[in-house]
Amino acid sequence: MHKFQDLQIWKQSMNLAEIIYKITSAFPNEEKFGLTSQMKRSAVSIPSNIAEGAGRNNPKEFYQFLGIALGSLAELETQSNLSNRLSYINEKSFEEIIERISEIRRMTYSLQQKLI
Repeated sequence: MHKFQDLQIWKQSMNLAEIIYKITSAFPNEEKFGLTSQMKRSAVSIPSNIAEGAGRNNPKEFYQFLGIALGSLAELETQSNLSNRLSYINEKSFEEIIERISEIRRMTYSLQQKLI
């Protein structure tokens, strides 16, 4: 249906995932299998679901996968909030993550509306 690599939403999601990987590399070792792992999985889930949905031949299925990506964005936002509260990430990094999440969320809603 869509070549996912050309979608701006996929590109932005990949950038966010890269940022999350870099930031979580500085988390305490005891979080390796906890918050670090959860944040990485949430971040990777976003562009992965966009890519899978774009690869489907059905706009309704693409819409559904975008919904899953929205869920992963909410998870990542929650995990980022906790990371900030625990002082694993500084305020500047936290604000950048939240800003990127908000932008990707807006792009996702917009794309869903185009698919209806």
